[in-house]
Amino acid sequence: MSTPYPFTAVVGQDDLRLALLLNAVSPAVGGVLVRGEKGTAKSTAVRALSALLPEVDVVVGCRFSCAPGSPDPVCPDGPHETGPGSSRPARVVELPVGASEDRLVGALDIERALAEGVKAFEPGLLADANRGVLYVDEVNLLHDHLVDLLLDAAAMGSSYVEREGVSVRHAARFLLVGTMNPEEGELRPQLLDRFGLTVEVAASREPDLRVEVVRRRLAYDDDPAAFAARWAGEEDALRARIVAARALLPEVRLGDAALRQIAATCAAFEVDGMRADIVMARTATTLAAWAGRTVVLAEDVRQAALLALPHRRRRNPFDAPGLDEEKLDDTLEEFGGGDDAPEDDPDPDGPGGGGRPPQDGPEGPQDGPVDTAEAPARPEPEEPARPEEGQGGRPAGSGEQSAVRAAEPFRTKMLSVPGLGEGAAGRRSRARTDHGRTTGSRRPQGALTKLHLAATVQAAAPHQQARGRSGRGLVVRRDDLRQATREGREGNLVLFVVDASGSMAARQRMSAVKGAVLSLLLDAYQRRDKVGLITFRGKDATVALPPTSSVDAAAVRLETLPTGGRTPLSAGLLKAHDVLRVERMRDPARRPLLVVVTDGRATGGPDPVALGTRAARLHAAEGTASVVVDCESGPVRLGLAGALAGELGGMAVTLDELRADSIAGLVRDVQGASGAHRRVA
Repeated sequence: MSTPYPFTAVVGQDDLRLALLLNAVSPAVGGVLVRGEKGTAKSTAVRALSALLPEVDVVVGCRFSCAPGSPDPVCPDGPHETGPGSSRPARVVELPVGASEDRLVGALDIERALAEGVKAFEPGLLADANRGVLYVDEVNLLHDHLVDLLLDAAAMGSSYVEREGVSVRHAARFLLVGTMNPEEGELRPQLLDRFGLTVEVAASREPDLRVEVVRRRLAYDDDPAAFAARWAGEEDALRARIVAARALLPEVRLGDAALRQIAATCAAFEVDGMRADIVMARTATTLAAWAGRTVVLAEDVRQAALLALPHRRRRNPFDAPGLDEEKLDDTLEEFGGGDDAPEDDPDPDGPGGGGRPPQDGPEGPQDGPVDTAEAPARPEPEEPARPEEGQGGRPAGSGEQSAVRAAEPFRTKMLSVPGLGEGAAGRRSRARTDHGRTTGSRRPQGALTKLHLAATVQAAAPHQQARGRSGRGLVVRRDDLRQATREGREGNLVLFVVDASGSMAARQRMSAVKGAVLSLLLDAYQRRDKVGLITFRGKDATVALPPTSSVDAAAVRLETLPTGGRTPLSAGLLKAHDVLRVERMRDPARRPLLVVVTDGRATGGPDPVALGTRAARLHAAEGTASVVVDCESGPVRLGLAGALAGELGGMAVTLDELRADSIAGLVRDVQGASGAHRRVA
């Protein structure tokens, strides 16, 4: 077994270490979501935490880690008799992004349940994590229904598995830790709210700290056992402090003054619901126990707010998480301080005081080691340089104009890809999925996951006499089992190709165009799509954002988009063709939707209109679903965007028709390559 990196050797990352330690003291805090770029010790710190957790006593042979003194009365492996058990280290169970529902919650043997009437249950990862740590790396990439399942289990402390009238329940109390890189997509606000605490982590920009990170990591890689031995004393001290804080926690008093501050803070930051108040109360109480006090002080409430509120105050997907600390201090001051600590309480600044974990060790200041198992952060595309402006706000000696702000976003009509796909679960186009309405049945390929009961009975019924059926029970064999086929919705790759040329450069017009694209991005976020952004202007096209799940990143690129120059329409379409070709190889199941935002003009180079037509026909030949957002304005319109949509084999829609509340009509499917060009009517 490999030697884990010592928790106390992690350099810096104070908020991350504190949030993990608070959950180790009191799992009722609700877990922690760690947000940050790759290579910032997220995974290292989580895995190192397991060595600090006290050992757990378990019933011998119980697959669900029941406690010998108080076994679960409905444990599937029970009933257990109270008595001495065995001790083992607390587990850190990792949930992979590609895990299935059966792997997470466990699976019933449907064949035995129908034929023999027994509950043959194979435990999943939730059972393995009971009384330990469940770690989900890249939780934002996990399917939504799996996130719902594990968060429900974390909130209730138990997991339910119900299939065709057969149900199993088992205990599932664990410390939930999720990590994510925001550049790869956000969690839905409803799921963010289910994590108790959140912390933002980033690599230090201080050279001395970065040197220390590298020095420690190299020392660990050279000799893990020797490196861990150097930190054994600090590890033992921190482990003892966790045990002491757990013992002190029931004695901590949360006074009315502190409760009033908590309620006022949540109200001031307009968080939804009451979960934030409850999490803040539990966190403040745990902070007091961690500091060796029995009374919650104002400093505990403030620290609890910084950990529990940032991810709960986002009003829309493009809001950056964070907290106005000046507003927080004003609110705490207005509603009075917390309860004063008794004179016999330990000194908050003494050995047991303060909410922060220890900062110093044998090798100096700390800030997390680089996790060598993680890939380096994806480099950000360079922002376009802004030339010096001349009179009137225009760039000197150039036709380029600086970026303008997007107009207010609006709710758009849903654009979907025709046909039936098999891509990742989402909310846009029709697809065969694991969840949705049942449309038929088939023979199972591999393990049976969704039983079609009527089809199974129908398959078994003709063979009952030959199988010697004598009682009321149905004789079912494996060949009779039928898997339910279901239809739901999938997420697509929505690739935006935005015209940023001089013909689009009128400030009011470009603001409206950006507002429309921002509205489509918001729609893509809600429908769980991947997005990409290509812009074309001057002489060439640029991939402003490669396909990603981070709609936030696309919105940032859009906001800084300048305009001006000629209109290389063919370059934009050809660049989109290259991007889609690569994405089809990476993820052939995810179907693309091409959204071209332009007035249809093509200028620059020899015969630009013919080149644009040929590039459009490449997409049509490959059956790419497409829509052209016609940005042409004014009383005289040339209809060039409509002609482009005809060459693409898609449809054209004006900015006004894009609005969901316009009189132009309801939801329309985007025509494929074989469809004729049409307007939304």
